[in-house]
Amino acid sequence: MFRALGVEIETEGNTITLEPPEDLHAVNIAVPGDTSSAAFFLVAGAIVPGSELTIKNVGVNPTRTGILDVLREMGADITESNFRDDAEPVCDLTVRYSKLHGVEIGGSIIPRLIDELPVLAVAAAFADGETVIRDAQELKVKESNRIAAMVTELTRAGVDVEETDDGMIIRGGKTPCGATFETYKDHRIAMSLAILGLAAQSASRIHDPEVVSISYPDFFNTLEALGG
Repeated sequence: MFRALGVEIETEGNTITLEPPEDLHAVNIAVPGDTSSAAFFLVAGAIVPGSELTIKNVGVNPTRTGILDVLREMGADITESNFRDDAEPVCDLTVRYSKLHGVEIGGSIIPRLIDELPVLAVAAAFADGETVIRDAQELKVKESNRIAAMVTELTRAGVDVEETDDGMIIRGGKTPCGATFETYKDHRIAMSLAILGLAAQSASRIHDPEVVSISYPDFFNTLEALGG
């Protein structure tokens, strides 16, 4: 965005260098759709049999697209179209149901998808084989301890999951069952569990679903409009 305003700015590793401009010039900026919010629908499209879903105008700044890299590594069918650059790169994302498999998620990719790890844990529950999430200690100090929260709630759904010091191990391959879920007053936990419920074997109930208003007030309306 600085570059769009006329600032000469360079990045190398963790270093940012800029030259103060003589003046900044106004530009029209189209704010892209939030990648973290799109993540729930990307996972939904990947795990609900028969799905094909296009999410328009999603920001695909490479610092935010770890979710796309991991889902593709898991076998998800995700394609990009209508790519453009509106201060940040933007495109439409189409996701189709696919058979997923377990992967290892850790290291340098974690900062690029830290907020998407709860819903990636849901994807892992439906994937064949073992998924290991590591180097994610930051999840303990979000709106809730998201490691403990997801392990507890996935266990309610019959998922074979184990908590570790810096993440979790999820052994997928068996379709989770519906359950009565707690949200821990955490919007991302609530939305992740709603996505799990779409493909579970039986109905689910989510306590305090209104916490989604923190980041996505229309989440359940959008989900219902899509047939959820």
